[in-house]
Amino acid sequence: SDVAELILQQKSVAVYQGYAESGQRALGNRSILFDATNPNAKQIVNKIKNREWYRPFAMMILEEDANTYFDMLSLSKNEFMTNSFDVRSEYKDLFKGVIHVDGSCRLQTIDKHHSLYELLSLIKSKNGVGALLNTSFNLAGDPLVETPEQALETLNKSSLDYVWFPSIKKIVS
Repeated sequence: SDVAELILQQKSVAVYQGYAESGQRALGNRSILFDATNPNAKQIVNKIKNREWYRPFAMMILEEDANTYFDMLSLSKNEFMTNSFDVRSEYKDLFKGVIHVDGSCRLQTIDKHHSLYELLSLIKSKNGVGALLNTSFNLAGDPLVETPEQALETLNKSSLDYVWFPSIKKIVS
Protein backbone atom coordinates (compact mmCIF):
# COMPACT_ATOMS: atom_id res chain seq x y z
CA SER A 1 0.00 0.00 0.00
CA ASP A 2 2.94 2.36 0.59
CA VAL A 3 4.09 1.90 -3.02
CA ALA A 4 0.57 2.56 -4.34
CA GLU A 5 0.44 5.79 -2.32
CA LEU A 6 3.81 6.93 -3.66
CA ILE A 7 2.73 6.31 -7.25
CA LEU A 8 -0.55 8.13 -6.68
CA GLN A 9 1.51 11.05 -5.32
CA GLN A 10 3.18 11.11 -8.77
CA LYS A 11 6.43 9.55 -7.59
CA SER A 12 8.49 7.24 -9.79
CA VAL A 13 9.13 3.81 -8.31
CA ALA A 14 11.51 1.22 -9.72
CA VAL A 15 10.86 -2.36 -8.73
CA TYR A 16 13.63 -4.92 -8.26
CA GLN A 17 12.44 -8.48 -7.67
CA GLY A 18 12.81 -12.06 -8.83
CA TYR A 19 14.75 -13.05 -11.91
CA ALA A 20 16.20 -10.61 -14.42
CA GLU A 21 14.31 -10.03 -17.65
CA SER A 22 15.60 -9.98 -21.19
CA GLY A 23 14.38 -8.60 -24.47
CA GLN A 24 12.71 -5.36 -25.48
CA ARG A 25 10.27 -5.24 -22.61
CA ALA A 26 9.99 -4.87 -18.85
CA LEU A 27 7.54 -7.31 -17.28
CA GLY A 28 7.62 -6.18 -13.67
CA ASN A 29 10.81 -7.66 -12.21
CA ARG A 30 13.11 -4.83 -13.28
CA SER A 31 10.78 -1.96 -14.11
CA ILE A 32 10.31 1.73 -13.57
CA LEU A 33 6.66 2.35 -12.72
CA PHE A 34 4.70 5.59 -12.93
CA ASP A 35 1.07 6.71 -12.91
CA ALA A 36 -0.35 5.92 -16.38
CA THR A 37 -3.06 8.55 -15.97
CA ASN A 38 -0.61 11.44 -15.56
CA PRO A 39 -0.77 13.40 -18.85
CA ASN A 40 2.95 14.20 -18.55
CA ALA A 41 4.09 10.65 -17.73
CA LYS A 42 6.24 10.24 -20.86
CA GLN A 43 8.09 13.51 -20.30
CA ILE A 44 8.69 12.78 -16.62
CA VAL A 45 9.99 9.26 -17.17
CA ASN A 46 12.06 10.25 -20.22
CA LYS A 47 13.79 12.83 -18.01
CA ILE A 48 14.51 10.15 -15.38
CA LYS A 49 15.94 7.81 -18.02
CA ASN A 50 17.76 10.61 -19.91
CA ARG A 51 16.30 9.50 -23.21
CA GLU A 52 14.76 11.09 -26.28
CA TRP A 53 11.22 12.46 -26.24
CA TYR A 54 9.96 10.17 -29.01
CA ARG A 55 10.76 6.87 -27.30
CA PRO A 56 7.62 4.79 -26.79
CA PHE A 57 6.40 3.48 -23.47
CA ALA A 58 4.33 0.53 -22.44
CA MET A 59 1.62 0.04 -19.89
CA MET A 60 0.63 -2.72 -17.52
CA ILE A 61 -3.06 -3.04 -16.78
CA LEU A 62 -5.27 -5.41 -14.83
CA GLU A 63 -6.27 -8.20 -17.20
CA GLU A 64 -9.93 -7.86 -16.29
CA ASP A 65 -9.90 -4.20 -17.39
CA ALA A 66 -7.89 -4.45 -20.61
CA ASN A 67 -10.91 -4.83 -22.93
CA THR A 68 -12.60 -1.85 -21.30
CA TYR A 69 -9.80 0.53 -22.28
CA PHE A 70 -8.26 -1.16 -25.34
CA ASP A 71 -9.39 -2.83 -28.55
CA MET A 72 -7.85 -6.19 -27.70
CA LEU A 73 -8.70 -7.76 -31.07
CA SER A 74 -10.62 -10.63 -29.43
CA LEU A 75 -7.72 -11.43 -27.10
CA SER A 76 -8.35 -11.70 -23.40
CA LYS A 77 -4.73 -11.21 -22.35
CA ASN A 78 -1.29 -10.08 -23.50
CA GLU A 79 0.90 -11.03 -20.58
CA PHE A 80 4.29 -10.78 -22.31
CA MET A 81 3.82 -7.34 -23.87
CA THR A 82 4.16 -8.76 -27.37
CA ASN A 83 1.44 -6.67 -29.05
CA SER A 84 0.27 -3.09 -29.24
CA PHE A 85 -3.41 -2.25 -29.08
CA ASP A 86 -5.46 0.82 -29.89
CA VAL A 87 -6.81 2.72 -26.92
CA ARG A 88 -10.59 3.05 -27.20
CA SER A 89 -11.38 6.59 -28.31
CA GLU A 90 -13.19 7.59 -25.12
CA TYR A 91 -10.04 6.80 -23.06
CA LYS A 92 -7.35 8.47 -25.19
CA ASP A 93 -7.26 11.52 -22.92
CA LEU A 94 -7.03 9.30 -19.83
CA PHE A 95 -3.87 7.61 -21.10
CA LYS A 96 -2.36 10.40 -23.22
CA GLY A 97 0.75 10.35 -21.03
CA VAL A 98 1.57 6.80 -22.13
CA ILE A 99 0.09 6.12 -25.57
CA HIS A 100 1.89 6.60 -28.88
CA VAL A 101 0.98 9.35 -31.33
CA ASP A 102 -1.11 6.82 -33.30
CA GLY A 103 -3.30 6.11 -30.23
CA SER A 104 -1.83 2.67 -29.54
CA CYS A 105 0.11 1.25 -26.63
CA ARG A 106 2.21 -1.84 -26.06
CA LEU A 107 0.33 -3.54 -23.29
CA GLN A 108 1.01 -6.10 -20.58
CA THR A 109 -2.06 -7.58 -18.94
CA ILE A 110 -1.64 -8.52 -15.28
CA ASP A 111 -3.63 -11.39 -13.81
CA LYS A 112 -4.04 -12.46 -10.19
CA HIS A 113 -0.94 -14.68 -10.40
CA HIS A 114 1.42 -11.80 -11.22
CA SER A 115 3.47 -10.29 -8.40
CA LEU A 116 2.21 -6.76 -9.20
CA TYR A 117 -1.50 -7.63 -9.30
CA GLU A 118 -2.06 -6.45 -5.74
CA LEU A 119 -0.31 -3.13 -6.45
CA LEU A 120 -2.47 -2.49 -9.53
CA SER A 121 -5.60 -3.46 -7.59
CA LEU A 122 -4.73 -1.02 -4.80
CA ILE A 123 -4.16 1.76 -7.31
CA LYS A 124 -7.49 0.97 -8.96
CA SER A 125 -9.26 1.12 -5.58
CA LYS A 126 -7.88 4.63 -5.05
CA ASN A 127 -8.11 6.24 -8.51
CA GLY A 128 -10.42 3.91 -10.46
CA VAL A 129 -7.79 2.75 -12.97
CA GLY A 130 -5.51 -0.26 -12.40
CA ALA A 131 -2.80 0.74 -14.87
CA LEU A 132 0.82 1.86 -14.73
CA LEU A 133 3.41 3.11 -17.17
CA ASN A 134 6.02 0.35 -17.22
CA THR A 135 9.51 0.71 -18.68
CA SER A 136 12.81 -1.06 -18.24
CA PHE A 137 14.86 -0.33 -15.15
CA ASN A 138 17.90 1.32 -16.69
CA LEU A 139 19.05 4.71 -17.89
CA ALA A 140 19.79 5.60 -21.51
CA GLY A 141 22.99 3.90 -22.62
CA ASP A 142 23.17 1.66 -19.53
CA PRO A 143 22.42 -2.07 -19.43
CA LEU A 144 19.36 -3.30 -17.57
CA VAL A 145 19.74 -3.35 -13.80
CA GLU A 146 20.90 -6.82 -12.72
CA THR A 147 21.87 -6.48 -9.05
CA PRO A 148 20.59 -4.64 -5.98
CA GLU A 149 23.78 -2.57 -6.06
CA GLN A 150 23.06 -1.50 -9.65
CA ALA A 151 19.50 -0.64 -8.60
CA LEU A 152 20.81 1.71 -5.91
CA GLU A 153 23.44 3.18 -8.27
CA THR A 154 20.71 3.97 -10.80
CA LEU A 155 18.60 5.59 -8.09
CA ASN A 156 21.55 7.74 -7.00
CA LYS A 157 22.55 8.94 -10.48
CA SER A 158 19.07 9.78 -11.73
CA SER A 159 15.97 11.69 -10.69
CA LEU A 160 14.18 8.42 -9.91
CA ASP A 161 12.31 8.81 -6.62
CA TYR A 162 12.34 5.30 -5.13
CA VAL A 163 13.48 1.71 -5.58
CA TRP A 164 11.21 -0.96 -4.15
CA PHE A 165 12.57 -4.35 -3.09
CA PRO A 166 9.38 -6.41 -2.48
CA SER A 167 11.22 -9.56 -1.35
CA ILE A 168 12.63 -7.72 1.69
CA LYS A 169 9.70 -5.30 1.99
CA LYS A 170 11.92 -2.24 1.62
CA ILE A 171 11.53 1.06 -0.23
CA VAL A 172 14.68 3.13 -0.69
CA SER A 173 14.73 6.81 -1.65
